[in-house]
Amino acid sequence: MFDVGFSEMLVIAIVALVVIGPERLPRVARTAGILFGRLQRYVTQVKSDIHREMEAADLGKVKTEFESAARSIKEDIESQAADAERGIREAQADLDRELGSVASAVSASPAPAESSAASPQLELGIEEPPPPAPSEPTKPA
Repeated sequence: MFDVGFSEMLVIAIVALVVIGPERLPRVARTAGILFGRLQRYVTQVKSDIHREMEAADLGKVKTEFESAARSIKEDIESQAADAERGIREAQADLDRELGSVASAVSASPAPAESSAASPQLELGIEEPPPPAPSEPTKPA
């Protein structure tokens, strides 16, 4: 801070000896040393506080960046989920339309009498089919 060499310190000591006197000089030097030590501790404490505040500001900046990155990832995931849900709903609507058209086509076509009487066991081959119904006798004309 101050550029004080040995020669300047020697001049200051001689002036202090002449001004203060030899009896009070040791007590003044001790008090000056104590005050100088307190000043150094105070300066060190201020430096550490400033350093701590700078680190806190850096951490706050990193926290803000992290939160913004997390927010953007969340928005991306939500938009992709919405797109996937929309695609699933469209596919479901297409399937419902196709099922409706197939159901209307099936209900519009006449069903054979045998198929309505057939049971699921018959379709699976568990039951034997009933004997064919006797056909109506035709009258000779």
